[in-house]
Amino acid sequence: MTEKRHKKIMILYASYGDGHYQVAKALSEKFIENGDHEIVLVDLFKQANPTVNAITKYFYIKSYNVMPAVYGWLYYGTKHIRWHSFLAKWLQSYGIHTMMGMLNEVRPDVVIHTFPMSVVPELCKRTGIYIPSMTVVTDFDLHHRWLHPGIDRYYVATADLKTKFMKAGIPEERVTVSGIPVKPAFEKLPTEHESTIARYGLQRAKHTVLIMAGAYGVMQGLAGMCERLSNVENVQIIVVCGRNNTLREEMEDKFHSRTNVRILGYVEHIDELMRMSTCIVTKPGGITLSEAIMMRLPILIYRPVPGQEKDNAVYLADQGAAQISYDPKELETHILRLLQDPTHLEQMQQALIHLRIPHSASLIVNDVFAYLNDREHAALHEV
Repeated sequence: MTEKRHKKIMILYASYGDGHYQVAKALSEKFIENGDHEIVLVDLFKQANPTVNAITKYFYIKSYNVMPAVYGWLYYGTKHIRWHSFLAKWLQSYGIHTMMGMLNEVRPDVVIHTFPMSVVPELCKRTGIYIPSMTVVTDFDLHHRWLHPGIDRYYVATADLKTKFMKAGIPEERVTVSGIPVKPAFEKLPTEHESTIARYGLQRAKHTVLIMAGAYGVMQGLAGMCERLSNVENVQIIVVCGRNNTLREEMEDKFHSRTNVRILGYVEHIDELMRMSTCIVTKPGGITLSEAIMMRLPILIYRPVPGQEKDNAVYLADQGAAQISYDPKELETHILRLLQDPTHLEQMQQALIHLRIPHSASLIVNDVFAYLNDREHAALHEV
């Protein structure tokens, strides 16, 4: 059994979307569960310069929602960037002085990245010091910003993605197929709980379509599509508006008399809704997709934004685990086919099972411990 003495673990993330933080949190909880370890979570870009971080986040969100073509151009224009290029080195160096101060203060045994930043291996390269660094890749496709020869371990979602890393020059032994970590609640297989079904005002006998509308802001054509679906026999709809209060109020006004349409705001336990649903309509962020995969919940993706989310969508669609729609009528057609064709539904569920890697966080945590202990043992033998 691998020895797990007390260790200091620093996990770096960025708050450009919630997914990177969710992965960092899932790993943090698993490290703590596995022993008396000191975990330090760091939003490096925010720590390095809060003002620049806020401005870049604002433009990131705006470009993503208002000018997706611009975001896509930037993403694909740098997709094959070389780690030693001027631009890559500049990006890798962002926050390097802040990072140096934190390393001196915390003195971690290992640094884990859940965002494509290589400041720690770049710092080690420049100073000659060595701190083990690992990267948990939170998408289903490769952007070369994730790559740096100084990263000791990569944890990736699929065997196909591992192959891409190897073709990009990363040695096979450095890449582990782990899946993307999610909260433990998403690892429980779907079961029906009468109390939960009743709490949300749902009926067991009906198909449930879960729509994550808040992820889109105002999803074009959402109300009309929901109205048409609500007229279909044996169908009920849950629309999660998140923190978009305007959308929630508009949808509540429109559907207050429809007993088979539930309009919700921010929901803490999305796993409960996924567990009761037949399919999910969502944007293709790596974490939400991983949660749906763990639940074996067929995925319907609406108008993916160019960049990592479109690449995620295309990959899952190619695997038969998701379908992509670009207008409300096409989305409606895909939903109805899924609900009315049991064979098609089963095929998508089987595709999801093939992608499912249970206990991803545990796999990563155990592998990190094994790597650190192997290094310690090797150092002892050298003395």
